[in-house]
Amino acid sequence: MSTVGHRFRGVIVVSGDEKTQSKIDQAKGKTKETVGRAVGNERLEAEGGAEKTKGDAREAKEKIKDVFKH
Repeated sequence: MSTVGHRFRGVIVVSGDEKTQSKIDQAKGKTKETVGRAVGNERLEAEGGAEKTKGDAREAKEKIKDVFKH
C-alpha cells in the first residue's frame, strides 16, 4: 500500500488507499464544481469537473483491479 499526499488549503491530506483517494478527488471536484457554478466562475467549475472525473477514473481502475483479485 502506497501513501499519497496531497496539499489542500495548506493541509496535507494523506491517503494510503487508492479507493479513499478516489473518494477524496470526487468530493473535492464536486465541491469546486458546485461553488464555481454558484458564483459564476467557469474556471473553477471546469477544474472541479476535471478533478471529479479523475476521481471517477481512479475508482473505476480500482474496481477493475478488484475483479482480477478475486
